[in-house]
Amino acid sequence: MTTILVTGGTGTLGRLVTERLRADGHAVRVLSRHSQPYAVDLREGGSGLGPALAGVDTVVHCATTQRGGDERSAANLIAAARRAGVAHLVYISIVGVDRVPLGYYRTKLAVEKLVAESGLGWTVLRSTQFHDLVVQVLQALAKLPVVVLPAHASDQPVEVAEVADRLAGLAQGAPAGRVPDVGGPEVRTFESLARAYLDATGRRRAVVNLPLAGKTYRAFRAGGHLAPEHAVGKGTFEEFLAGRFGGGEDGRRG
Repeated sequence: MTTILVTGGTGTLGRLVTERLRADGHAVRVLSRHSQPYAVDLREGGSGLGPALAGVDTVVHCATTQRGGDERSAANLIAAARRAGVAHLVYISIVGVDRVPLGYYRTKLAVEKLVAESGLGWTVLRSTQFHDLVVQVLQALAKLPVVVLPAHASDQPVEVAEVADRLAGLAQGAPAGRVPDVGGPEVRTFESLARAYLDATGRRRAVVNLPLAGKTYRAFRAGGHLAPEHAVGKGTFEEFLAGRFGGGEDGRRG
């Protein structure tokens, strides 16, 4: 039986990775800021990392924040993993981190480099955006009477459970370096995703496509965050919406 530590193990992805690894018979430790007995803020490091990593064979690094500190967190985790003799570090990243000049993406790319240069056996998987994130964005946009979208831009959302399955499988294998990306089954315009969301939740909103400016918008418009050649996901956005909101009145109220 392998002992595996999942950072961010209470999050959207980490929770599912933890469930799958435990179902496969592994001893899994969950590390997050508030999850006992391994409550550690990776940005601060500290003495709690040692006990959390003691006897661990593999680390699956899912912890992340858009508030900053991911590079510091990764550096603290890598240093502690070296001291503990961890054999395999698995990291989840995002498709397009090397093509889209978004601050968060640049941070993810920097963490990829830290992982690759860590001296540990390593695996990096890049994924397109989760269905959950697309819905969060659309929920925020739909609070206004008009849903304003970036014109001529698309996305390729993927079911988080499918990414969790892939990540758990990689964690149970040997270090593989950068592995093929995981993308959702369809490349969709933002407008089609927004209209599907509005229909599923029963919201009536006008949808306006607005051309934007800047390097980041141009990179998204060019599809730098897409992986159509790796459209291995099966679950569609409509299937996710049906499961999330259902067809009844309660689901339509969202």
